[in-house]
Parts: sequence; C-alpha cells; structure tokens
Amino acid sequence: MNDLQCELCRSDGGEVLWKDARLRIVAVPDPEIPAFLRVIWSSHVPEMSDLAHHDAAHLLEAVIVAERVLRTALQPDKINLASLGNMVPHLHWHVIPRFAGDAHFPQTVWGVRQREPDAAILARQHAALPQLKMDLAAALQHAALRPCA
Repeated sequence: MNDLQCELCRSDGGEVLWKDARLRIVAVPDPEIPAFLRVIWSSHVPEMSDLAHHDAAHLLEAVIVAERVLRTALQPDKINLASLGNMVPHLHWHVIPRFAGDAHFPQTVWGVRQREPDAAILARQHAALPQLKMDLAAALQHAALRPCA
C-alpha cells in the first residue's frame, strides 16, 4: 500500500484533538465509544520498529499521556491499547476507555456485542469530550510534547 491508497495518509482519521510535527491524536467517530482516541504517526510507516528510537519514544509517550487523561477524566474500568494495522497498515495506536456496561465488554470493541450500549456511559463520555481536549493538550505540553504551530 502506498501513501495515496492509505486512509490515514489521505485523511485525519477522526477529529484532530492535538498534533505536532510527528503525530496526531484524534477522537474516533464511534457513536458507541465517544472517547475512543487514536494516536496516529504522521508519515506512512507500518510498524513501530520502522521508527528511530527517539521517534518510537515520542509516540509511546503520547499514547501513555492519552491513556492517563482518559483514566483521569472518565475513570473507566479498563483502558485498551491496541496497535493492529491489519486493515490499515499505517502506524497508529487505539486508546479505548472500557466500561463494564459498554456494548462489547468484556470482548474487544471489535468483538461480538454483548448488550445494548448504556446511555449513562455514553452521556458521560460525550459530556467529557470538551474538557478532555483541553486536558490532553495540557498534559502533552507538560510531558514536553509540543504541538505544531
């Protein structure tokens, strides 16, 4: 797959919450998991091992900061981190807050639905999104990850 065919090269992959010269953090448009974040490497590489050590460290720091912000904002039962790329072989990490009452728990969000989504869980995530964006930017700045101008 070349850059012109890659979905994450052609589009942002969601609502951009933060970005710097090397990566972006987006809110994934998923109505059942409103606070689903994706950390996407800007250039088209398929694997972590394609990155220089300092770039891999930068990417992982962004993933960890995103996880911490979600944990603080939402107090989920679990955070799922995944770097798959089977469908889109462009380096990206999924950072997904999970709740015991979400539609798929304890399965992955791509697994078999276990129940209807809990309206209270969805409402809490939707309500948290504006503050989450500000908290994410502040936490990334504190971690010395600076956004692009």
